[in-house]
Amino acid sequence: MTEDVPESAVRRDRFSGGPARGFLSSLAGDARIFDADLAVDRAHVVMLAEQGIVEDAVAGEILAALDDVEAAGHGALPEGEDVHEAIETAVIDIVGDEGGKMHTARSRNDEVATCLRYRLREDLLDAAETTLRLREVLAEEAEKHTETLMPGYTHLQPAQPTTVAHYLLSYESAVARDTERLLDTYSRINVSPLGAAAFAGTPFDVDRERTAELLGFDALVENSMDASSARDFLLEATSALATHAVTLSGLAEDLILFANRGYVDLSDDYSSTSSIMPQKKNPDTLELVRSVAGEAVGDLTALLTTLKGLPRAYNRDLQNAHPHTFDAVDSVVEASDVAAGAVATATWEEARLKKAAGEGFSTATGVADRLAMAGIPFRTAHEILAEAAAVAEEEGRDTPDVATLDAVTTDVLGGSLFEYVSREAVEAALDPAASVASRDSTGGPASEAVEAALASVEEGLDGDAEAIETSRHRLEDAQATLEERVATYV
Repeated sequence: MTEDVPESAVRRDRFSGGPARGFLSSLAGDARIFDADLAVDRAHVVMLAEQGIVEDAVAGEILAALDDVEAAGHGALPEGEDVHEAIETAVIDIVGDEGGKMHTARSRNDEVATCLRYRLREDLLDAAETTLRLREVLAEEAEKHTETLMPGYTHLQPAQPTTVAHYLLSYESAVARDTERLLDTYSRINVSPLGAAAFAGTPFDVDRERTAELLGFDALVENSMDASSARDFLLEATSALATHAVTLSGLAEDLILFANRGYVDLSDDYSSTSSIMPQKKNPDTLELVRSVAGEAVGDLTALLTTLKGLPRAYNRDLQNAHPHTFDAVDSVVEASDVAAGAVATATWEEARLKKAAGEGFSTATGVADRLAMAGIPFRTAHEILAEAAAVAEEEGRDTPDVATLDAVTTDVLGGSLFEYVSREAVEAALDPAASVASRDSTGGPASEAVEAALASVEEGLDGDAEAIETSRHRLEDAQATLEERVATYV
């Protein structure tokens, strides 16, 4: 631009300066939706031409100018309150006053809302794909460790023996729900507010369904006031991302603790050393993954607070709403990728895990279950095992032996343990591997139950991958259609 061109061909002189100008501007932060705004502009202009609201020749000039603006990039835009005003100003600078017809039958309110949805839907598909990658890694590693014993914990205390596969699949299940939430959110984001204008619709004979089609939206946000002002889609997206971040934080915390106990060795690529203690191997990347939950929850809290109590319809507070969602997208997607890499490259210390699997009398519940199967009320069996554990502790042993169990049973029931179960059955119940093998209910740690779960995981991954691919193809097809229509005018 030359110096004698007005800074804003949209605002002209009124409201064009003053001390609040920089405070009002979001132009620098709008780089993320630069391409989205150009697509929305093109679809709107094509629709205006098709409806006879703008002459074909003028539409062609505007669309050609938009090509020039795209080629120059966001950094070449003139000053403005936001990217939308700056692009319009740039078009007017190129075309002249006729370029202002681009804004016919719309407001920045519906334009902004459309651009945010247009960009965010791509981000959500990216986020969903990262959850697929993590699920694939969890399943692949689980398949290698269906027989690898490990201790299971509640309250960070040894609870029951399980397997590495069972543990990893517990997180795959959680991440699968994260995928589902993201895809479900996508369906409510991918609806078009364009054509709602400021909030009260427009007297022009616009075709809202046509712009929705050209932009790849599945439907309309029909009520014009709701279309321009609603930002609940940001809340839903940020909530889904924060939920996934919390899942990642739990996984990271577990791996950090397991590394501390020597149960897992993290790859050097996902670790670092101390600046002063050369022997250290720190799980730094996972600590940062763990911290991302705080960032995402903070973004969600800030967004909720920004939107709380806003009156209908548009308020400038909304300018500060969407950055929280995009911040969450960036941090959570990166953390998810890092978590997947850390799991894929970790080495499970099988011998140490096997030894730890039976510590803390973790098979106690298995023995109690075996007694209950023999007809002893479970609460009575629970009492026997609790007393036997106390006796073993007094004797300095971690786990009571069969003789202790028999003696305690005789005290409680007045008869030998072996009147109810065989010695072989008790010894098997005390063995961590046999205990795990016995827990073959759906979703349990027994190898056959895990193998069935792995088959279900594969089916779920295929279905979710297909859903993402279908959504991407629909967006690509819409983009191709829009480009074809633009080409007929330029």
